[in-house]
Amino acid sequence: MGNKNKTISFRVNEDAFETLREIAEERDISLSAVFRDYVDTLVAHDGQVQVVPEHELEQLRNGDDEDESFPPKVTVPKSFVREHERLELEAEHLREQLEEHKRYVNYLREQLEDGEDDVIQLEDLDESEADEPSFRLG
Repeated sequence: MGNKNKTISFRVNEDAFETLREIAEERDISLSAVFRDYVDTLVAHDGQVQVVPEHELEQLRNGDDEDESFPPKVTVPKSFVREHERLELEAEHLREQLEEHKRYVNYLREQLEDGEDDVIQLEDLDESEADEPSFRLG
């Protein structure tokens, strides 16, 4: 059985709608994505989701890592960043080479199409040589 998407429809007052639209714009996502994120979170936690303002989040932590901020931040080693940048540059270079090769192949195809009359078949050369006298130096 396939997992089909279902549509949910409900009404909210105009103020709530405008607030939700602002949230979506702030996060640079669609209004539907706001609801999908909320529903995904609700389902993942078996309906046990509590919405807490950021300023109250520290109070709920009860002293857990005071220096930890929300959202959590991860420190990435400089070597990883450098390697990532190197790989991006290499990928860009390879894309440029690929484009150059594609242009060259297209150029060769055009030359082949334009010069079809200039093609000499080896079989034709063999037949014409049999008709002509051969000269040997000796």
